[in-house]
Amino acid sequence: RGVQAHRLCPPRGAGSSLEPEERSMEPPAVPEEEEEEEEEAVPLSVAPGPVGCQLFGYVGIEAVLDQMKIKTMKTGFEFNIMVVGQSGLGKSTMVNTLFKSKVSRKSSQPGQEERIPKTVQLQSITHVIEEKGVKMKLTVTDTPGFGDQINNENCWDPIIKYINEQYERYLREEILITRKRKIPDTRVHGCVYFVPPTGHWLRPLDLEFMRRLSKIVNVVPVIAKADTLTLEERAEFKQRIQEDLKTHAISVYPQEDFDQDPEDRALNDRIREKIPFAVVGADQEHQVNGKRVLGRKTKWGIIEVENPAHCEFPLLRDLLIRSHLQDLKDITHNVHYESYRVRRLNESNRPG
Repeated sequence: RGVQAHRLCPPRGAGSSLEPEERSMEPPAVPEEEEEEEEEAVPLSVAPGPVGCQLFGYVGIEAVLDQMKIKTMKTGFEFNIMVVGQSGLGKSTMVNTLFKSKVSRKSSQPGQEERIPKTVQLQSITHVIEEKGVKMKLTVTDTPGFGDQINNENCWDPIIKYINEQYERYLREEILITRKRKIPDTRVHGCVYFVPPTGHWLRPLDLEFMRRLSKIVNVVPVIAKADTLTLEERAEFKQRIQEDLKTHAISVYPQEDFDQDPEDRALNDRIREKIPFAVVGADQEHQVNGKRVLGRKTKWGIIEVENPAHCEFPLLRDLLIRSHLQDLKDITHNVHYESYRVRRLNESNRPG
């Protein structure tokens, strides 16, 4: 022990004030000023490390992005969208315009019974869309019959039931002992709600639907067939809708509670100022100034769908596809599905 004590002690010439070994267990006397400094000092073991470490040469960490891109392109994407609104608001045309293909088809020459369904019927169509080597499995769910009846009481129940059934299907696959490597995802990632262009305010049906559905799915409200409104009517209508949503505490996508950093908040604030988007759908091309453009032909001119000066369809497309598609899927999985999973597991663990 004596040898060990001598090894631990610094040389006497270095100003050491350690006592002999018999008194080494007692804490040495330290002045009050030094005690305060020692309390404020951060121990080396918990001191935060540097934010970044400078490398002496190329390692190849950035190749992880290429690996993720190659793997994702092989497996592909899944995106499920639901369109809700009364008949005649252009839901099918809008979906075809979004993806520039016939992903939502209407039945040719429907009979009288098919034109006006007695109840809300849900129809899902799945397509595989490929662009520049990227494949996306797109599922479009339409809701014919919503809001078309004289008595629309509880017309949202089939829609809520369908959304919860997709959560339940994913949950049952997830809790299996031997589950699939990639669970098929049929959950609804986004619900586009078409508001009729009345120019007045939201109807009680619109408010009640968005209030109920915004708790279980990402709801994006849009003003359908906005070319029927003047610019002044459109601006006033949007302002009234925003006030109604705020008054009834309806949180539509993108939700303020889920902004992760200041950059996301700044981007989403600009989007929230424009919601609901005043959109116009068209699946036919026309010649304008020597160019082929998507638009609706009228007696006084052509309404260009992709022209921001004519309508806000480009904003809706950017939100759903180009900027927030992955965020829609993340919020669906981490927020809406998670709350459903917690509720179902609590119910199953409840005694009796």
